[in-house]
Amino acid sequence: MALEMTLEGIAAFLAAGGTAEQVMTETLTRIAACPDPAVWIALRPREELLAEARTLDDRTGHLPLRGVPFAVKDNIDVAGLPTTAACPAFACDPAEDAPVVARLRAAGAIVLGKTNLDQFATGLVGVRSPHGAPRSVFDDLYVSGGSSSGSAVAVARGLVAFALGTDTAGSGRVPAAFNNIVGIKPTKGLLSTRGVVPACRSLDCVTVFAASCGEGSAVRRIAQGFDAADPFSRAQPATRLPMAGLRVGVPAPAEREFYGDVQAAALYVRALAEAAAMGAELVEIDFVPFRDSAKLLYGGPWVAERLAALEDFLATHADAFDPTVRTIVEGAGGHSAVDAFRGQYALAALKQRTDAQWRKMDVLLLPTAPTTYTVEAVQADPIRLNANLGHYTNFVNLLDCCAVAVPAGFTPAGLPFGVTLVAPAFADDDLAITADRLHRCLNPSHGMTKATLPAEAQSPAQDGKILLAVVGAHLTGQPLNWQLTDRHAQLVARTRTAGGYRLFALKNTTPPKPGLVLDPAFAGSGIEVEVWSLDAAAFGSFTAEVPSPLAIGTLTLADGSAVKGFVCEPAGLAGANDITEFGGWRAYLRNQP
Repeated sequence: MALEMTLEGIAAFLAAGGTAEQVMTETLTRIAACPDPAVWIALRPREELLAEARTLDDRTGHLPLRGVPFAVKDNIDVAGLPTTAACPAFACDPAEDAPVVARLRAAGAIVLGKTNLDQFATGLVGVRSPHGAPRSVFDDLYVSGGSSSGSAVAVARGLVAFALGTDTAGSGRVPAAFNNIVGIKPTKGLLSTRGVVPACRSLDCVTVFAASCGEGSAVRRIAQGFDAADPFSRAQPATRLPMAGLRVGVPAPAEREFYGDVQAAALYVRALAEAAAMGAELVEIDFVPFRDSAKLLYGGPWVAERLAALEDFLATHADAFDPTVRTIVEGAGGHSAVDAFRGQYALAALKQRTDAQWRKMDVLLLPTAPTTYTVEAVQADPIRLNANLGHYTNFVNLLDCCAVAVPAGFTPAGLPFGVTLVAPAFADDDLAITADRLHRCLNPSHGMTKATLPAEAQSPAQDGKILLAVVGAHLTGQPLNWQLTDRHAQLVARTRTAGGYRLFALKNTTPPKPGLVLDPAFAGSGIEVEVWSLDAAAFGSFTAEVPSPLAIGTLTLADGSAVKGFVCEPAGLAGANDITEFGGWRAYLRNQP
């Protein structure tokens, strides 16, 4: 079967009998054929990668990211590869993986190599590197966005299933918008930044590029975790967002800025209309304090954090800097300690004003970038045009928010446009679900090939909760769904199982029910399921009512995660009809006379 370079596609390939070694071979073939030579700074040796894949093929036990290839921005440590931050003279050889990388490798993912970036993560354009400028996958005259340029292009070209970037001013969101992929910008401190070359250390975030919000969030949840050795690491209960009646804040028309790009402006208006059609309440808010907060990032004393990270290196290697990056970092020397305090006072005042706006809304829906530019234009006017791209992104970390950037359509010229949903800190899980729904309404595709999106985002089980996948009579609208709703269960996702499952219509069941069976030799694309969340007591009472030949076992979902779910005892299949070809119980029922 063909290999789709997503978590879902790789899981299906492996379930159908494929191997991690075959996945890696295909990945390396795609990299060799890639026409953009500026994506990578360093790649691991071919034989080393194939050997790691073979080791995973020999391992037993569930690994949620088994054999999944990924890329790492070259300001994040990977043991065995130098960390250069796109400055060869700065190179160091880390003794260990950054914690975020280590967590992903422990889950079975394989690091391919280090990707290009705007030097020292200083830029939103992707052109400030001695290794060249990765280009938009849709038009090589245009910038890829930065600073996580190579990571975004690697995902958009289907070279890897996901990639890590960083985001201080928008570096994990702008490149996603310019390449038709999802950019997950977590709450500050949710993912450890130990082993990351600092840009602005108090604001930096490790981010995830992926095909969909579901897959990006699955990766983010594996990578996150409190790190006692990182002073900026944080752990806090999730902030909840309403799943219905969502209040979506939008800037008043007079406060919307697109720098003359009428096509981008039209696509943003379309995104607002789609959000309203989904049932959101659009609330016009005062965007001015958000905009003014954004100006502090480069126009205020926070730029001095970039100098704090690089001061010693700059003193001895000034000529090693990209000229624009050097101008920005050296300019930070003009700020004093007094300026730093004044900046904090200004931000505190602005935060009070933004807090007043948050009381009117649950999330904020913005253009990811107001426009895009050609490489030639950015090289001719590097600082002003870069600043324009950060108009809607620079405030997010200063104001302690999380954000998810999703594709939102294409201009008549064929260039992608994106929007970003922003929410208060620690609302990451629920924000991903909302962003996923919007993505599927606006532009249900990903990457250069505009491939179909993998499975929907789902919320992880909260403390004391158990996730249960249902496949038949307990689905929404089906006759036994009340057994879930009466127990106050909450629907958290509509998705599919991993490949390898068959579905049967059982005989002599009232109401009619299907049976789900795992067949590892079957090369299927998965069966439709709903995932519900129940507390332990409700799960126990529900399980007690499950009649033979059905039982509750453990299912593997399309994103590789495992949840409890309905399975069928072999004896129950006597006389049953194989209905796998329909892909789910609802589709089967629709096709009955």
